[in-house]
Amino acid sequence: MRFLGDREPGHDLTYDDVFLVPGRSDVDSRFDVDLSAVDGSGTTIPLVVANMTAVAGRRMAETLARRGGLVVLPQDVDPAAVAGTVDWIKSRHLVLDTALTLGPRDAVADALNLLPKRAHGAVVVVDDGRPVGLVTDGDTAGVDRFARLGDVAQTDLVVLPAGTDPRTVFEKLHASRQDLALAVDRDGRLVGVLSRTGALRAELYSPALDAAGRLRVAAAVGVNGDVAAKADALLAAGVDVLVVDTAHGHQTKMIDALSAVRALRPAVPVVAGNVVSAQGTRDLIGAGADIVKVGVGPGAMCTTRMMTGVGRPQFSAVTECAAAARGLGAHVWADGGVRHPRDVALALAAGAANVMIGSWFAGTHESPGDLHRDESGRLYKESFGMASKRAVAARTRVDSDVSAFGLARRALFEEGISTARMYLDPARPGVEDLVDHICAGIRSACTYAGARTLPEFHERAVLGVQSTAGFVEGRPLPSGW
Repeated sequence: MRFLGDREPGHDLTYDDVFLVPGRSDVDSRFDVDLSAVDGSGTTIPLVVANMTAVAGRRMAETLARRGGLVVLPQDVDPAAVAGTVDWIKSRHLVLDTALTLGPRDAVADALNLLPKRAHGAVVVVDDGRPVGLVTDGDTAGVDRFARLGDVAQTDLVVLPAGTDPRTVFEKLHASRQDLALAVDRDGRLVGVLSRTGALRAELYSPALDAAGRLRVAAAVGVNGDVAAKADALLAAGVDVLVVDTAHGHQTKMIDALSAVRALRPAVPVVAGNVVSAQGTRDLIGAGADIVKVGVGPGAMCTTRMMTGVGRPQFSAVTECAAAARGLGAHVWADGGVRHPRDVALALAAGAANVMIGSWFAGTHESPGDLHRDESGRLYKESFGMASKRAVAARTRVDSDVSAFGLARRALFEEGISTARMYLDPARPGVEDLVDHICAGIRSACTYAGARTLPEFHERAVLGVQSTAGFVEGRPLPSGW
């Protein structure tokens, strides 16, 4: 990466401050671009969901891994629960989405509670494991909430063997003017579901798989308490990447935590952070980190900069830390501050191997929270920062060695928003919709730079510095003049 005219800026930059300059390209199609990361994480698209309780659950982990990304399960979850979640994720089908199921005698109210949990928007009615009907939101309109699903379900179903290739599934659905296929095993029992769009995505994306061909998932551990024991439990659970996480990563506690983790000789990549300087990056790599998380204060739920004045504009932080890591044969993840596909592309151009996303994905069907409606009927989910009072209280309860007094004392201080409404985008209500949106932007950015891989994108990227007016000029005007 270099700056236009080789003019290094005299101040630190955010993503809004910079732009990519198009270069000569012989990349004919965005589909010729390989988005696989080279940091050992196993991602085939450079997206990692941050370890936020309001974002990173098992539905999110399953869905994103199927499209090539990675989810980091939060550190405030009991290790036994993490083990159960990891087992569940690794048992998921590599192509088919997990179905929401109820029986014929269940009530419409039960279906209404389940429908928002998956972007495919349907509940399969099963009898002895075999599909006998399908219920969508439209089927429940005007129907008594206590009516039985067997009486209201669609029975004109597209049922196919579980091994049917996605292109054939798409063609069958297109011919029958249906949107959801039900995949069954040899005994006719439901295995999963696949929508028309899901069939297309199965041809466009490659799942992130472990050595046994199962979906990959990561998990986080903090720097307090018995770090070695917690990390050992996560490794025993089968996580594919271990993240040692604290807001201020350039501290002795982090160095000690990394030493304790390294003593376990983990066979998976170890990520540590967060830092924003070259020295912080070098110190964490020296202590045993394979990947360093970069970012202090840019997240949508984070109040660190306003509370403390501490942090650094994210583009400059990623650029400097990535250069330091590259000199030591390691990598960085850009953590926070992305609000548009362009920001993800710029983070990759700056040298990040993967880009972490939190609140942007909170307002999707796959995030763990319940779906709510505001006063005007708009759908939203609640999100909160991981240094907020709400998150600190939850995280502290996991540490059994913390007294009630210690818990109350910690609750006096917070650096994050404890509740915020993250609205679902009607055009992109599922996380896969956002993944399509982001990856389309990254692929196009690579073609503009003439790059077929992410390392090549970083090498060829030419950046310019722009004014606020320059940034505003690039924004569309969807509502006209």
